[in-house]
Amino acid sequence: MELNGADIVVRCLAEEGVEHVFGYPGGAVLYIYDAIYKQKDFKHILVRHEQAAVHAADAYSRSSNKVGVCLVTSGPGLTNAVTGIATAYMDSIPLVIISGQVPTKAIGEDAFQECDTVGITRPCVKHNFLVRDVKDLADTMRKAFYIARTGRPGPVLVDIPKDISMTACKYAPPKSEIKMRSYAPVAKGHLGQIKKAAQLLANAERPMIYAGGGVILSDASEELRQLVRLSGAPVTTTLMALGAQNPDSDQYLGMPGMHGTYEANMTMQNCDVLIAVGARFDDRVIGNTKHFAQAQRKIVHIDIDPSSISKRVKVDIPIVGNVREVLQEMNPLLADALAEQKSSRSLQAWWKQINDWRGRDCLKYARDSELIKPQFVIETLCKVTEGNAFVTSDVGQHQMWAAQYYRFNHPRRWINSGGLGTMGVGLPYAMGVQMAHPDAQIAVVTGEASIQMNIQELATCTQYHFTPKVLCLNNRYLGMVRQWQEIDYQSRYSESYMDSIPDFVKLVESYGHIGLQIDKPADVEPAIKEAFGKHKDRLVFLDFITDRTENVWPMVKAGKGLTEMLLGSEDL
Repeated sequence: MELNGADIVVRCLAEEGVEHVFGYPGGAVLYIYDAIYKQKDFKHILVRHEQAAVHAADAYSRSSNKVGVCLVTSGPGLTNAVTGIATAYMDSIPLVIISGQVPTKAIGEDAFQECDTVGITRPCVKHNFLVRDVKDLADTMRKAFYIARTGRPGPVLVDIPKDISMTACKYAPPKSEIKMRSYAPVAKGHLGQIKKAAQLLANAERPMIYAGGGVILSDASEELRQLVRLSGAPVTTTLMALGAQNPDSDQYLGMPGMHGTYEANMTMQNCDVLIAVGARFDDRVIGNTKHFAQAQRKIVHIDIDPSSISKRVKVDIPIVGNVREVLQEMNPLLADALAEQKSSRSLQAWWKQINDWRGRDCLKYARDSELIKPQFVIETLCKVTEGNAFVTSDVGQHQMWAAQYYRFNHPRRWINSGGLGTMGVGLPYAMGVQMAHPDAQIAVVTGEASIQMNIQELATCTQYHFTPKVLCLNNRYLGMVRQWQEIDYQSRYSESYMDSIPDFVKLVESYGHIGLQIDKPADVEPAIKEAFGKHKDRLVFLDFITDRTENVWPMVKAGKGLTEMLLGSEDL
């Protein structure tokens, strides 16, 4: 059969099982939008800004383990999308971004709404394509999905000139699985290395398991929990791995790193064997690499991406492979190694030390305050939703409080920007989550600054009846900036105070939603219950007027080591 390029794009999306596409039309993609109008295989969601289209597709993927798809036009449509693409790239989220381009003959002539899409996005995609022949379009689309979802996942961009979308050619459905000679990611780990790792862990006197976002991306939470139970070792989960481990387990130490718990950081620095599972030893987790390297420990690093291993920290046993498959092989070997030990191993002294560190109660705050404490809002949200909600977050102090005080019972429920730290993601993230999980409880944890970066998406929420509950921890500051200025810049609050804040209640009501302002601690729980109960089928914006002086503790200052933590203002 013969189809034009636009119809081929739509046919390929249907073949891949795509159910939702987030996008914004423009001249270069109108043939594709015309093809979308004529099909019934998937639903298109019209956002109000291209950045939000990518964020929504990103969260759709994070929460569902499907490839997210978005569609933008050429020029400013694409450049508006770059922040979302970079956000997904840093967190290894599988996306396919389809962008329009000026006609083939006009490329390079500074045509209206032309930009070098391939050049601009090259540093922040897993791969990108510029389609110059309509005969290559179907294969390119299939390759894009294959590359996005395999190996270390990531965003893949397909740039389609307008003349390619209108030109017809013969089309044939796929006959076999995609195979690319230049791209063959390894999924299965080396058995010899896995045996060494199991034996090392079995013999450890002070073991620790350090789990990162790769556990979530490979759906390996059950395998991780089995490893933790078998080993008897303490476990810490990074910002990107929250929910991978049961938060109520006695072996769980919370989050490590800059705003991690005292016990997690002290345990990581003092263990003798560290099993890093789908983590990358980034600067916000281990702090100063020289300080981290001072401790003598053996390190096992399991990761799908060989370039991540020994990138920042030299490891002793590298294992390249899919985290889930590696742990499925490692757990039985660990069980056998433990059973073969002549005398039962005791971790009693190690746990005594860890429990001493736990005794510092590093997450305490003033619960008797007459002002609303942001930590209390998050704890109340967790209580009302029983730890089962999908929580999307913007970036700043509120993000860290959500990570510290919401106890995630399940993986893929915590949706936030980790690597890039992108403000403005919270609301479009919630839209993507609701498309993937239409009946779920969804909370957006945000601040009065972050929410304004994509607040136009309230209109999208109106159009498609999205009903997240937005919890704005309003402290009238760029909170994290203010905290750093207080600690490192002698309280010189340069441009961190929000002088002109809208009346959020009136603003959200103008979009047809419900707005509530809360300024007393006693009203926090009733307001959240009302939002999730009485108004469960509406978008509710809860504007919490919080203590503007509150900081996120513990804190490891930039350039400091893991054990050089500030536990509160008294340490300054």
